[in-house]
Amino acid sequence: MSDTVSSSPASPVPDQAPPLKRGGKGFRSTPKGRRVDPKAHEEILALLGDAPRRRDLLIEHLHKIQDRYGCLSAPHLVALASEMKMAMTEVYEVATFYHHFDVVKEGEAAPPAITVRVCDSIACELAGSRDLLARLPTLLGKDVRVLHAPCVGRCETAPVAVVGQNPVPHATADKVVGLVTAKAVTHPKSADGAVHPHLDIVTPACIDYAAYRANGGYALAKACAEGTRTREAAIAAMEDSGLRGLGGAGFPAGRKWKLVAAEPAPRLMAINIDEGEPGTFKDRYYLERDPHRFLEGALVAAWAVGIAEIYIYLRDEYHGCRAILEREIAALQADPPCPLPPIHLRRGAGAYICGEESAMIESIEGKRGEPRLRPPYLAQVGLFGRPTLEHNMETVFWVRDILDKGPAWFAGHGRHGRKGLRSFSVSGRVRNPGVHLAPAGITVKELIDEYCGGMLEGHAFYGYLPGGASGGILPASMGDIPLDFDTLSEYGCFIGSAAIVILSDRDTATDCARNLMKFFADESCGQCTPCRVGTIKAVALMERRQWDQALLKELSQAMVDASICGLGQAAPNPALTVMKYFPQEIE
Repeated sequence: MSDTVSSSPASPVPDQAPPLKRGGKGFRSTPKGRRVDPKAHEEILALLGDAPRRRDLLIEHLHKIQDRYGCLSAPHLVALASEMKMAMTEVYEVATFYHHFDVVKEGEAAPPAITVRVCDSIACELAGSRDLLARLPTLLGKDVRVLHAPCVGRCETAPVAVVGQNPVPHATADKVVGLVTAKAVTHPKSADGAVHPHLDIVTPACIDYAAYRANGGYALAKACAEGTRTREAAIAAMEDSGLRGLGGAGFPAGRKWKLVAAEPAPRLMAINIDEGEPGTFKDRYYLERDPHRFLEGALVAAWAVGIAEIYIYLRDEYHGCRAILEREIAALQADPPCPLPPIHLRRGAGAYICGEESAMIESIEGKRGEPRLRPPYLAQVGLFGRPTLEHNMETVFWVRDILDKGPAWFAGHGRHGRKGLRSFSVSGRVRNPGVHLAPAGITVKELIDEYCGGMLEGHAFYGYLPGGASGGILPASMGDIPLDFDTLSEYGCFIGSAAIVILSDRDTATDCARNLMKFFADESCGQCTPCRVGTIKAVALMERRQWDQALLKELSQAMVDASICGLGQAAPNPALTVMKYFPQEIE
């Protein structure tokens, strides 16, 4: 399954199809369906080169077209389908599923060369993104497309705009206009009319391969590969540490290793870095600073579980992180400290639902990112039908420290009866937003005072989201609840990926809940009716000045009971918690 597998060269496409030999009533003189345009076919051949034409690389190939031409035209899609020996409908249904692909139908105009996306998720809305969205179209003119975007994972620098593939932190209209002007000058249209405003992606500085190795990096992976450690001891240490999955579900990491290791080989590993939950940015924070600690943890996990190949799924919004990983994985492979399994870096295409583990698996396989029905579970039947170890990026980030320092080191942290460490992504009305590594079980009041420098000047603590968009909304009066797995469920909330958004007395919980429900309505994959229809209906009910609480609760229960995956099941949480804990705002 390596991406280096060669494929046989495609036969050239003739300018005119040979005539069919039989006739009769209703006979077609040309083959049924869209015909391949020779020029488009040549362009696809040039883009794909000697890359394999496998189905699981469909999304990667669509990105190549989008990056080069700024959109996916019908002739290019037809040529790609022909080259990959796929039905046009299969290619089209994937291309139209993801937000970052611009499918242009025949007769439609291509989008402008430069696109500006303005994040309008909760942290950016609190910081003024609505005003930015309203002003930019007039300031930039018709030659620049301005779109609203779901959370781009930079909540600590809200509001955020993205010009091409370049983020603008603490965005103002002047900053965005200035960058757009610079891009138009730096990347003028080429002879064929193409514009590439994404080529000069700013890559953050990080600990590179040489520096990581110089500081003892990969010594653990080398020791494991050489047999200095045993797989059984490593799995036992992970179990003893109490580390739970840090992507949101919180399944014990050591137990997951043991379950997958017991399945028949070959086994695969899928690492989820599609952190699209509004308010979450911890994975990006660690990738931008110490990518090899994560990569070494992945190698150790692969060794312990007997993994044949590793697939890393990175959200498309993290262009700088992708450049880092491409460079550092290449450096690792060029001078490996130990035998390496094949490592494949796959690029998302703008779909929150792909943060759900089975939807991510579908996307890696080159399909629409729609969640699977379970059972079977990924540990038994996962990627390409093989047993699969699925982890969030931060989960494997801690593997090296746990095995080097011992499980007691990790378990020794904690407050209020909880154990371990948590990376809290904090945004909203605090002085020092950002990723704060703190003891599991810390309360939000302690987090604000001890790690975030207190509330912003002139703002009083009013409420908070303990687990991003899905985790519900709680009032400040409930700010003494330990923040950890299992502590919030009795209140109708959960910690998820530990995305903490702080509201002040200048905000309302109802406005916050409306923002979150609009996000869920936009991001529903549409596979199941309760989620697809329920989120839209809930937005309409919540837009009213006075909520129909009985109907909203009935609708929420239907979504919780009948939705296929966690998106539809958790989407009602903001509305339900507002009705429960902020009755003064809706009565």
